[in-house]
Amino acid sequence: MKTRGASLLLMMTLLLACASPVKPPLGLAKQVDIPRFMGDWYVIAHIPTWIEKGSTNAVESYRLDKDGAILTTFTFHQDQPTGPLKRYEPKGYVEDPLDHAIWGMQFMWPFKSDYRIVYLSPDYQETIIGREARDYVWIMARTPTIPEDHYQRLTQRLQKEGYDIQVLQKVPQVWPQTKGQER
Repeated sequence: MKTRGASLLLMMTLLLACASPVKPPLGLAKQVDIPRFMGDWYVIAHIPTWIEKGSTNAVESYRLDKDGAILTTFTFHQDQPTGPLKRYEPKGYVEDPLDHAIWGMQFMWPFKSDYRIVYLSPDYQETIIGREARDYVWIMARTPTIPEDHYQRLTQRLQKEGYDIQVLQKVPQVWPQTKGQER
């Protein structure tokens, strides 16, 4: 009887393990030059957090503080280009001293969110920021738009990393001629 119970327990454990496959760690960008990474990044597409739903003209801006923290400003218009302007100012911290691709992003002390530079183009014009949980992701660029073939290449990379690209949403970037003055 003990053998049968142990066998049943083992079988249930194996079934549960098969039901929730463990994903390998996210791939990361190599040797991120933090000063070069600083500046404005337009959000091209994302799997949004609850605060970003309906965002338009989303821009994430980074500035290196003298203490090594990354001062971040995230702005967007809610629901339409003329919608209310939202602004968030979390602080980033590089947690990977070798490649600088793993950060903690702190919106509220003492909690830090996982923030990983999954991909960074050699010219520092396009990037993918992800999370190990693969729940949120951001495709960003130095310009408000990118060519469609670049977008497809980036989404294919996300899919290979285990993201569900069916829930990926493009972020409208509809700027007037005086682009950026609204931030």
